[in-house]
Amino acid sequence: MKAVVIRTFGDPDGLEIVDVPVPVPAPGQVLITTEAIGVGGVDAVIRRGTLAAYGFREGHLLGSEVAGEVTAVGEGVDASWIGRRVWAFTGLSGGYAERAVASAEDVLALPDGLTGADAVTLGGSGVVAHFALERARFTPGETVLVRGAAGSIGITAVQLAARNGASAVAVTTSSAERGARLRDLGATHVLDRSGEGGPQTPAGFDVVIDVVAGPRLPLFLDKLNSNGRYVAVGVVGGQPPTDFGMRLMDAFRRSLSFATFSSDTVPGPDRQAVRSSHFADAVHGDLRTVVHEVLPLDQAVRAHREMDAGKVFGRIVLTP
Repeated sequence: MKAVVIRTFGDPDGLEIVDVPVPVPAPGQVLITTEAIGVGGVDAVIRRGTLAAYGFREGHLLGSEVAGEVTAVGEGVDASWIGRRVWAFTGLSGGYAERAVASAEDVLALPDGLTGADAVTLGGSGVVAHFALERARFTPGETVLVRGAAGSIGITAVQLAARNGASAVAVTTSSAERGARLRDLGATHVLDRSGEGGPQTPAGFDVVIDVVAGPRLPLFLDKLNSNGRYVAVGVVGGQPPTDFGMRLMDAFRRSLSFATFSSDTVPGPDRQAVRSSHFADAVHGDLRTVVHEVLPLDQAVRAHREMDAGKVFGRIVLTP
């Protein structure tokens, strides 16, 4: 079968499409013939070699989120899964392929009316956005800033904050056109990438959800109100300065909080319950997905180039 691996860490040209054996589901796993494959920010971080210290090596088969049909099951898995359309989390590898395996506990049947592309746009990002707001102890009436709002996590966070009663939902983005699209999704204020906005922009925020991190993170810590909570959910802009904690200490009397968040720390059944609810909301039009573009699997290099260039609004989806 065809799959995309990292031949060399670095820019997108280091990706390569190769022939690999069809995986065999181990006990507790299912085999999925993919119809849609999500291209996420974490894929780009892995591709660049940023996470090599965590065990990622050249030759790694990228991809963590797929949708498709279950065609085989491993020992101990109910055979009734076979033939069902599902969303699945494959870990942090194995998704950029014509077939993928996933643990049965990380598989969710798709409701009628939800496309595979919509499923891989919302399935992982929605869970991160939901629990990041929960980690931030967000309550109705508070002000929220979503940093890096043009990706699928940010787009979902904007919608969830707005529909759950935020008094203001600000976003950072790179253009007026993107800002207008985010306003249509629930944003009330648009800031540039450095955090500058118009005169009506709130002076501070109760909650910041940050997908970017990177060298400018300390500037956004300064935008927290007293008792404000900052939750970093990604590092697509790179690691923050090693001394960024000094900003918190300098503002000691304002009782600020900083946290990182990974959905890996949420129990599987809780993730699946939220995901199921989001899928139902998407079918009924209560939660919108934004698919930037659908590309063939063999154009993974192009997909990553567009991500690196900051051209993606929403999520790119690959199809075999």
